[in-house]
Amino acid sequence: MPFLKNPRVLLLLPAFLLAGCNTVLLNPSGDIAIQQGRLIVISTVLMLLIIVPVIALTFFFAWKYRQSNKEAEADYAPDWDHSTQLELAIWAAPLLIIIALGALTWISTHTLDPYRPLSRIDAQRPIPADTKPLVVEVVALDWKWLFLYPEQGIATVNELAAPVDRPIQFKITSSTVMNSFFIPALAGQIYAMAGMETKLHAVINKPGEYEGFSANYSGAGFSGMRFKFHGLSNGDFDSWVRKVKAEGTELSRGGYLQLEKPTERDPVRHFGAVAPGLYDAILNRCVEANRMCMKDMMAIDAGGGLGIPGAYNVATLDAATRGRLGLDLDAELARPRNYVGAMCSVTDPVGAFPTSVPAATQPL
Repeated sequence: MPFLKNPRVLLLLPAFLLAGCNTVLLNPSGDIAIQQGRLIVISTVLMLLIIVPVIALTFFFAWKYRQSNKEAEADYAPDWDHSTQLELAIWAAPLLIIIALGALTWISTHTLDPYRPLSRIDAQRPIPADTKPLVVEVVALDWKWLFLYPEQGIATVNELAAPVDRPIQFKITSSTVMNSFFIPALAGQIYAMAGMETKLHAVINKPGEYEGFSANYSGAGFSGMRFKFHGLSNGDFDSWVRKVKAEGTELSRGGYLQLEKPTERDPVRHFGAVAPGLYDAILNRCVEANRMCMKDMMAIDAGGGLGIPGAYNVATLDAATRGRLGLDLDAELARPRNYVGAMCSVTDPVGAFPTSVPAATQPL
């Protein structure tokens, strides 16, 4: 093709290839993501202040001190070993840039801390004093996303919505392996880990439909862990909540245990009601009725343990749990495995001192 013979056209080819790319990280719609994108640009420019001159001088020195250059100023000087002026130039410029990057990193690390509540809607508008953030509880499942809205009493799978210009407080956890919650147009990625809760505060400033996904490999269905995030006006968000309530069924604890099973590329699902305390049970690994919550275990341990009474606070895996875990029924019946059950807790300490101990719960 004739145009390929022109070297100038070849230099522009990378720009043509990138023309269809969506540079959402540098052109986001949420204030936190905008500040993060600006931080990327400023850091890149500061580093280019060193990189570009070094690259240019590399070519300049290679050209000037080539073997065929016989000019006087290009004389070969094998005994030269030091120049104070050159040393100052070589070390002062990088040092100043490192100081600038360090100051920028220090300020932005505190300002953009994902755990820190927002102080502004955007660069021109602070958050009004009476503004209440929208709380969204996020659970990374294999391989889908569950979003719980405690204030609205609804839940969704692979669909998220929030009002424009209203602060959002995400509480994030995982059901199994570590994952990463990431909506590039809204804010940076935050990891989701089982038995732990991470947080993210953000705000979306423009209505629209944005993409969210997992940014951390988590198994076979990882590539399908994508969802749509809808930035809506207040009225449209209220309509969306009413739609979810009308279309959805109840997400009970039993329903969650079914939802928790690994599946790939799940469609959007709506739940018009949610079992009370479900997110707290997911976080504390006690969705099943016969499991003690992690927070109760830690509270008991912090108080010195149960001692002798705790020896009776045991239970065996019931048939339903054995089936769900895929355990060999005959082997379990021959030698059942005991574990601490949720028969007592800090809120119900009476269970630690039973008047009679059933034989089935006697420790082996």
